[in-house]
Amino acid sequence: MVRRFADIRALWDIEARVAMMERWPDLQQVLTLSLPAPELVAVAELSPELARIANDGMAAIRDARPDRFPAFVASLPMNNVPAALAEMDRAVTQLGARGVQLLTSVDGRALDHPDFFPVFERITREHRLPVWLHPFRAADVADYATEAQSKYEVFVVLGWPHESSVAMARIVFSGLFERLPGLEIITHHCGATIPYLLGRVGPMWEEFGLRSGNADYVAIRARMSKSPLEYFREFYADTAIGGSTAALRCGLDFFGASHVLFGTDCPFGPEGGMWFLRENIRALDELDVPAAEKQDIYFRNALKLMRVG
Repeated sequence: MVRRFADIRALWDIEARVAMMERWPDLQQVLTLSLPAPELVAVAELSPELARIANDGMAAIRDARPDRFPAFVASLPMNNVPAALAEMDRAVTQLGARGVQLLTSVDGRALDHPDFFPVFERITREHRLPVWLHPFRAADVADYATEAQSKYEVFVVLGWPHESSVAMARIVFSGLFERLPGLEIITHHCGATIPYLLGRVGPMWEEFGLRSGNADYVAIRARMSKSPLEYFREFYADTAIGGSTAALRCGLDFFGASHVLFGTDCPFGPEGGMWFLRENIRALDELDVPAAEKQDIYFRNALKLMRVG
């Protein structure tokens, strides 16, 4: 990963990033930490220091170039929940972070694990800021049980959207939206596979538990005050889907313009990051949507979620 990221200059050289952005004078970016997250690098005793370094660094970039980077999102040491809560409070109240970024799982545990509920509760009830949900699956997670690792980079190209979709389902059926009214979660890659699989997500989970004969699942469905599909539409989605206008249209139809935010995956991708930046802008511009909705997607929805302006 270090070798790979060393070649992406705009990932660690801010002036190179700004030079890339010059093509679009009005372009601004909300900073988030790239992978690896603190808990992927260090054990629970050391990860809090890495999170502090990351958040201090992003705050410094924002302060140095607010014209280009007006806000940042905090990273947390999620393998140490007490420290994660303390760092969230510090990053939001002292550094001005406008949300937190979480990976789709932590040390093999789903985000609906009871240990992580305090993180969602704190960001929602006390700070009233959103969660950025970023997918992750390692290369050693095999595609088939008989193999030792994923082949052909399937783990990232197909595996990451799958991880997002699974995390979204766990959040929905664990009742997290019910327990925390006002919870706001921004999903990467335009809601991953959920919008495309609308024809399965909708009718098949309407029969939750009946297919498997699982009485516990039937009881969970009975307790839900809304349909599973309605809960999935409570997520927010970014436009970082590689410039596919058709995929963006699918996501927009699913979530609605008020729940879609402009994102690009910059500075990753071909041409040193320029390709994703250019093509995601093109895809959004090509959509036949009202000008006001397009402005919502480009910046107003983000400002609203971050409680800015």
